[in-house]
Amino acid sequence: MCGGSVNVFPSPIFFTGGIVLRIVYPICCGVDVHKRFFVATLITSEGIEATYKKRRFSTFNNEILRFKAWLLENNCRNVCMESTGKYWIPVSNLLEDSINVTIANPKWIQIVKGNKDDDKDSKWIGDMFRIGLVPGSFIPCKDIRILREYTRYRFKLVSCKSSEKNRYQNVFTVCNVALDAVVSDMFGKSASSITDYIVNSDTFDPEYCVSLLQRSLKKKADEVLESIDGFQMTDSQKTRAKMVKAHYDYLLEHIQRIDSVIDELVKPYESAINLLCTNPGIRRHSAITIISEIGTDMSQFGSSKRLCCWASLTPRNNKSAGKKKSVRIMRAGAYLKPALVEVAHAAVKDKKNPYYAIKYERILKRRGKKRAIIAIARMILTSIFHMLSTGEVWNPSDLNQIDMPPELKEKEVQKSLRRAAKLLVAHGLIASDLIQFAELAAA
Repeated sequence: MCGGSVNVFPSPIFFTGGIVLRIVYPICCGVDVHKRFFVATLITSEGIEATYKKRRFSTFNNEILRFKAWLLENNCRNVCMESTGKYWIPVSNLLEDSINVTIANPKWIQIVKGNKDDDKDSKWIGDMFRIGLVPGSFIPCKDIRILREYTRYRFKLVSCKSSEKNRYQNVFTVCNVALDAVVSDMFGKSASSITDYIVNSDTFDPEYCVSLLQRSLKKKADEVLESIDGFQMTDSQKTRAKMVKAHYDYLLEHIQRIDSVIDELVKPYESAINLLCTNPGIRRHSAITIISEIGTDMSQFGSSKRLCCWASLTPRNNKSAGKKKSVRIMRAGAYLKPALVEVAHAAVKDKKNPYYAIKYERILKRRGKKRAIIAIARMILTSIFHMLSTGEVWNPSDLNQIDMPPELKEKEVQKSLRRAAKLLVAHGLIASDLIQFAELAAA
């Protein structure tokens, strides 16, 4: 199901021992999922009392379908399971078309250690879910989930490509080739030609090396030769350099193939991508990554504050005994948060639109660079929420106050001064004649 509303049964309230219990799901099921099997506890409420039926199923498809049929026979339309690795996904895939599946973060439904097993875990999950104490995790629709798999895979490949670039550069560093101290990019045209020549040749000709230099690097020919002169590279080291370079080239080609598949997958979301690209700092690839993580239906989050909290861009609430402890942001959002921070860095460097740059400078003075960039990332995510909710392009309400022409800024200052003067006169703090005299003197 793609973020659809959950059908909630009528919720009777029962009083027992001075405690109010609200039965949110009279018929529900708690599931404890593992790699090879899962344990399900079906709970049927009769007043405050509940009856339990426990069964164990394999994680093979035919067993999951048998579990689904068992739920439907007992009129159970609500299932809760914890997000254990990737093991919950096959079960959810076969249930989501006709049953409301709630995926819970394990930290919200942990049972007391020392008194737990598979049966008790499934019963505990069902009991917590029955009275509405289990907050569900955000699970996007299947199309977004497939897109997310590709974008996250691409993220890993790009990280691997960066590692290979560093590894290739280190091959030459340990062989007394300090070319990286002269050129800005070891994978530029000139540097690539020189490194390929060193790796594939048994001798070194300085004149031929100089002929490989292009454009502005020709002026640094003497420095280039000095950085290479006296290098020591054995055949084994040359072989390793070739292997690293071959793997790097393969990753580049593989990433291009993934990009072509992603372009096909995002065709239904082109309007949303173009909308997000109106936000300073967001380019097409960043917009695709953001959509793959949060989708396009913002009603699933309810508010921008909840979305920012889900992305771990808000300070944590950690207070005990009147003492405020660490308020560092959480570690969640392992893919969305880096993308937003990257966008924030681009936004504060955008010279065409200084909106975020001005805000960044203000926060920087008080809170430092890291907190300032996280604050900008949260502002961007808040704007994304409202843009996807309303369909409007990026146009913040305080844009005119941030990026205001000097003439208009002077008019606003004069207007503010006149308002302040009227306020002082209204409270009898200064005489109105003094204000008129000041205006005539200024004129």
